[in-house]
Amino acid sequence: MNKHFLLLVCLFALTRVSAQKPHAYFSVQEMPDAVQYLPAPPDSASMCFAYDTAQYQWGKRQRHTPRGQQAKDDADYGIYRMATIFSPAIGVTISPNATPQLWKLLIDATYTAGRGCDIAKAHYFRPRPYMYFNEPTLVPQDEEVLRHNGSYPSGHTTLGWVTALLLVEICPEKENEILRIGYEYGQSRVIAGYHWQSDVTAGRLVASSCFARLHTSKAFLKQMKKAQKEFNKVRK
Repeated sequence: MNKHFLLLVCLFALTRVSAQKPHAYFSVQEMPDAVQYLPAPPDSASMCFAYDTAQYQWGKRQRHTPRGQQAKDDADYGIYRMATIFSPAIGVTISPNATPQLWKLLIDATYTAGRGCDIAKAHYFRPRPYMYFNEPTLVPQDEEVLRHNGSYPSGHTTLGWVTALLLVEICPEKENEILRIGYEYGQSRVIAGYHWQSDVTAGRLVASSCFARLHTSKAFLKQMKKAQKEFNKVRK
């Protein structure tokens, strides 16, 4: 493994976690194990894989459209991208200064939920679409790092969907718009060429299972109350 690759891995990891300073509510082993409750990725001879392939082609057709630009922007993984895309929907700026309690909730909860993908990603180590077809992606600078990270389930999708579920609980009157944004964040990964549609669908299921698990944590529930109180105050 060369020094350049190690540097890329470190930079990718730092953008994901260090700036956010997350605290997990549960360890990886305490989270639902996606290998146990999800089916394996579709076999290449199956109809499900045929649909994956069709969706990959659909995604490529979107790349030179405004939706393609959105997908390119959505390649940004982390709390700052979540704040950017979800703040308009809830009518409140999500930031460390404006909403520190909500910020902490999202950092810790999304980090914990993201761990729900880890075991399945390592177990299946599914090649990503751009690797399978040997074609460029919409975000070429991420290709080398993510070549060494399993495709199934989609971590980006898990992040977007669990954020949406958390914000729906905080601001239920905006649930339709919030869920639409969370859904499209996952679809962006198909358009970008980094995930199969079945990866994205699995990512939403992982997010939902982890969201349920989070509600068994007293620390999470306590922080949720703080975030809700803060949100109700800030939006007035």
